[in-house]
Amino acid sequence: MLITFTVACSNEMDLETEQEKDSEETDDDSNAEKEENGEVDNSEQAEQESESRETSNNEDPKEMNEGKVIAENLEQPWEIAYLEDTFYISERTGSIASIKEGELTRKPVEFDQSLSNQSEAGLLGIAMPDDFKETNTAYAYYSYQEDEDFFQRVVTIKESDGSWQETSILLDKIPGGQFHQGGRIEIGPDKKLYITTGDATVPELSQKLDSLAGKILRMNLDGTIPDDNPFNNSYIYSYGHRNPQGLAWGPNNEFYATEHGSEAYDEINEIKPGYNYGWPIIRGDEAAENMETPVIHSGEDTWAPSGMAYYRGNFYFASLRGEGLRKFDPINETQDIIISDAGRVRDVLAAEGGVYIITNNTDGRGDPSRDDDKLIFIPIPENQLH
Repeated sequence: MLITFTVACSNEMDLETEQEKDSEETDDDSNAEKEENGEVDNSEQAEQESESRETSNNEDPKEMNEGKVIAENLEQPWEIAYLEDTFYISERTGSIASIKEGELTRKPVEFDQSLSNQSEAGLLGIAMPDDFKETNTAYAYYSYQEDEDFFQRVVTIKESDGSWQETSILLDKIPGGQFHQGGRIEIGPDKKLYITTGDATVPELSQKLDSLAGKILRMNLDGTIPDDNPFNNSYIYSYGHRNPQGLAWGPNNEFYATEHGSEAYDEINEIKPGYNYGWPIIRGDEAAENMETPVIHSGEDTWAPSGMAYYRGNFYFASLRGEGLRKFDPINETQDIIISDAGRVRDVLAAEGGVYIITNNTDGRGDPSRDDDKLIFIPIPENQLH
């Protein structure tokens, strides 16, 4: 979805220095980073939460690369939503940061269950319906622990003066695991809610139609199953996914998703109802009957792709391992790096004149600067458009 407003931009340089990653590292933090980046499948849990920091709004936004820093000191941000004049950014630590006219306000979310501290877990996706200003009610996806088991659920949350509260459960018991929690939620052009789920570090679940793991799910905004879903009485829209984290639609409702691969082989897939995307049976250019190969994949390189947005002919997706923003050209089926050295990038939001990104350096896997994490506007030049 394209939001229409303008933001000034600058050509000043203020890049963070790229941190070299030692491929021989075996410490827990390195293994956790490699797991999200698709380099290992069986590393031990390692996630050190960064200390929370107060945000100062008294200074002018700093200029960075060819973009503009809109907000700083976000705490492990996951998803950007925008409605009318306000950004809403979910933070894995359990808060939603709202940014209006340059001022950041952080409110905790009061969930019925305690947030899981598993790697890649916490408060993940949020989505704002068109009637939010009237109802103060939005959608969220979060991870929790019950006895020795880990799960995710999709809920409604309502904003009040000092906090948000979980108000209803739309879908529960989505499998969680050591890694691979999925977590992106988006309201599609058809006004349905789409949800990505990971394989919960149990790859065979992705092929099972009686499991919600390793899937893209689709529901009505009231939590019921749409009549036109591809499988009878099921939320499952597509399956055979490893850990999809980005969803976006083109101008003709063509639907794409980003997905973390195993030992590289990250993917962009065109999503069609009822299709099987092959994990863990095939990857890359491998083929099998009734399974889809990706539109493009990273081969032996690693993108670690996350959130994605469509803007004027191309899809732009966050790159965690590549520490930047990438462009996917659906006509030529190519991808290029657009911004590098910004640090880990988690999500992308399209706007008039370019896209917004959020960095994700404070999640225990990056190398945060003093003011991380940031919301940054990146202008897209005319020569990059179709």
